[in-house]
Amino acid sequence: MINNPIIDINNLNWSYNGTKVLDNISLNIKPGTFTGILGPNGAGKTTLLKTILNLLQPDRNSILISNDDIRNYSRNELAKIEAYVPQSSKNNFNFTVEQIVLMGRSPFLGRFDRESNDDIGIADWAMKETGVFGLKNKYITTLSGGELQRTIIARALTQEPAILALDEPTSHLDIHHQINILSIVRSLAKKKSLTIIAVLHDINHALEYCDNLFLLNHGKIVTHGSPEDVITPDIMKKIYNLNIQITTNPLTGNLFMIHDYT
Repeated sequence: MINNPIIDINNLNWSYNGTKVLDNISLNIKPGTFTGILGPNGAGKTTLLKTILNLLQPDRNSILISNDDIRNYSRNELAKIEAYVPQSSKNNFNFTVEQIVLMGRSPFLGRFDRESNDDIGIADWAMKETGVFGLKNKYITTLSGGELQRTIIARALTQEPAILALDEPTSHLDIHHQINILSIVRSLAKKKSLTIIAVLHDINHALEYCDNLFLLNHGKIVTHGSPEDVITPDIMKKIYNLNIQITTNPLTGNLFMIHDYT
């Protein structure tokens, strides 16, 4: 059923050097939704994302992907379901944009296989969706930050995942590229029923683009729900020590946060 969660987390704990980083996390995410993970620095946001990707191994039966324990999936099997866009991507090798994007087909290829016409067609689609098709022959060492980030998203889309996980996808980008990338991701969630889970710092981006939010602090979920339920004056004061008001963005009709700079 479409209402069954694609990600189901139950009583997840994760520690590093004896310090608990995630404390009894439970949440579920429905297919085709855009979910934001918010929280102050050190709240455990990136750690949570990496356990969902099995980059940090969770406890058995604490994370289910499509109703199966994440630890039961092979690396290749999971790569066909989940794709990851990290905070920053550095590559000193002189690959072209097209070569980087085609790396997203690796889970579907044997060790000595070459990409088929179908694989190339999928990569072309992903580059067009992210606006980098015209850059396909450029070397990634010549790209701007926004172009590189869109290339990495195109590579992730070329995996044809059901889940796209992004860790602060707009960090180090100017406002134009921030809006461009989040708009692309939001559009894909709707057009392709792609499940998006993103660590975000900008509260207004969360209000504008997300369907659901989870707010973490000290490794625990403080609250979760719709953006209007999570981003409230009381909660922002408690977690961020901010005095805020919630208004409506006159251009989009979505909620917008303003805060006291004094």
